Amino acid sequence: MTQSVTYLVFDVESVADGDLIAKVRYPGEGLTPAEAIARYQSEIFEKSGTTFIPHTFQIPIAVVIAKLDAEFRMLDLVSLDEPHFRSHVITANFWKGWDMYRRPTWITFNGRSFDLPIMEMAAFRYGISLAKWFSGSGYKALRNRFNSEAHLDLQDLLTNFGAARLNGGLNLAAQLLGKPGKMGLNGEAVQQKYDEGGKMEISDYCRCDVLDTYFVFLRCMVLTGKLTLEQEIELVQQAKDFIQQRADDCQAYQDYLGQWGEWVDPWEAEAVDEADENADASDPSESGDGNDGSPAQPTTDSEPTSSPAEADSTADPQTDSAADVTPKTP
Repeated sequence: MTQSVTYLVFDVESVADGDLIAKVRYPGEGLTPAEAIARYQSEIFEKSGTTFIPHTFQIPIAVVIAKLDAEFRMLDLVSLDEPHFRSHVITANFWKGWDMYRRPTWITFNGRSFDLPIMEMAAFRYGISLAKWFSGSGYKALRNRFNSEAHLDLQDLLTNFGAARLNGGLNLAAQLLGKPGKMGLNGEAVQQKYDEGGKMEISDYCRCDVLDTYFVFLRCMVLTGKLTLEQEIELVQQAKDFIQQRADDCQAYQDYLGQWGEWVDPWEAEAVDEADENADASDPSESGDGNDGSPAQPTTDSEPTSSPAEADSTADPQTDSAADVTPKTP
């Protein structure tokens, strides 16, 4: 599998470092880590209406990664350092895996602003060298914002790098495709869940976010012409089979399947509706039964009834204009 991984779809969940906040924000005040976090959250909420602390004061405590091949098939989905969830081990494994798989393309949703920066800061904190990630310069640099071969941020893709806003975020994009979107937790609730000892629940939440991101990625590949709609539908079914096969041992998969929905193809739905209408129009039993409010006309053997006019069953065919483009190879 080492040579076959072309894309890494990932998501990060993090918590605040209360000791660092106390030292940097409130030096000499003798605050405990919990007190420092609570005070900082209160200050942030007054200014912006959110309690989410900046990533520079946070550490990763759950990272889930889906490994894909060049044809966008899901090969595996893992939560790093589960069930221990040690931040330094998660960080080391994250960057080591990227290098071991020969530097696949990172796939994220808003990862340019949060997920990758926090993993870079964690490497800085724990003394981990990222020489290959920081190699190159200018537009060829892997960290260059527009280098989508190194990192494809789906939010950047869908908003033309921030020219528009994607109000609703990943939750909206996933639900447009009939997928669950946000379930139970959200980013702001992770800190409280962590304080309550719910590390596995955080990992499960992260796992579901990665699944949503994967399905949004597939539709983006249709959008950009790297997949046909038929290929995407097949890949979605394969992914569903992957989840179902592992659901007995994973609560997150059970929850995800419990809220699974199917994307409705509007052209297919119209074709079905029109076929039903044409079938009704050509059914002799529907003629002259008085259902329109008028009495049914009697018939005799000497007066044959006329059959209804044959309906025009020609519908606009569904055309597939998406080019079948060969996916990127490693």
